[in-house]
Amino acid sequence: MKLVSHALKFKLTIAYDGTDYEGWQVQKIGTGVQEKIEAALAKIFPSQPRVHSSSRTDTGVHALGMVAHFEIPRSKPTITAQKPTIAARKRAITARKLPLALNAWLPPDIRVVSATRATRDFHARFDATGKQYRYFVWNHTAMNPLIRRTAWHVPRPLDLPLMRATASLFVGKHDFKSFTSNPGYARGSTVRTLTRCDMKKSGSLLTFIIEGEGFLYKMCRGIVGTIVQAGLGKFGADEIKRILAKRDRRVAGMTAPAHGLVLWKVFYL
Repeated sequence: MKLVSHALKFKLTIAYDGTDYEGWQVQKIGTGVQEKIEAALAKIFPSQPRVHSSSRTDTGVHALGMVAHFEIPRSKPTITAQKPTIAARKRAITARKLPLALNAWLPPDIRVVSATRATRDFHARFDATGKQYRYFVWNHTAMNPLIRRTAWHVPRPLDLPLMRATASLFVGKHDFKSFTSNPGYARGSTVRTLTRCDMKKSGSLLTFIIEGEGFLYKMCRGIVGTIVQAGLGKFGADEIKRILAKRDRRVAGMTAPAHGLVLWKVFYL
């Protein structure tokens, strides 16, 4: 198999513990996960490819299914999706082996889970049709120390039926301005569509599952914070429609802590 002469594009699925990072993006102050991925790629490819992601996670937020892509310039074809010839083997890596090569240069809190060849017009962000976030809450008087970095500890008793009723009211197309923080730049619209917002219970662990076509800055955390405060008696389920209509962040509940949120999966056609 000869090395192809045109540019090659690869799709990566990445998991990381965001505790020690200032979010996904390369940062002027602090370290972003993207910076670590690009540094690992630079160890393998002289072209030092840039990585383009499906999402931007905030400081302290985790990911299990972040999707990103990178491209190798046309002039430097150094990788092939299929098994290379013996002659090319020393200067090429199969897509199957790419995660192993990258993970050798990455810290243990970041892992490339898989790598596949992508079509030349694939874009990790613009081709995504939806995303699933999960938020974890440990509802017990004593925190489980094994998940202290990935779950919000809520020690007080919660009204779970009320929380489930509240969560269901977020499904559909709404203006979520009351549940998003100011990102520091102008936004064209704060209207988004959620296809799922529910909660599962396993012992003391509550898992919020939120799916939608797109999300606003800190929107998932604003929703979860409000649902939890409803479970504590601060809001009634019948107040959610009023809060949505107000389009004012001050009338909704708190923003849940970042460390309980995980970008679980990105959907593509």
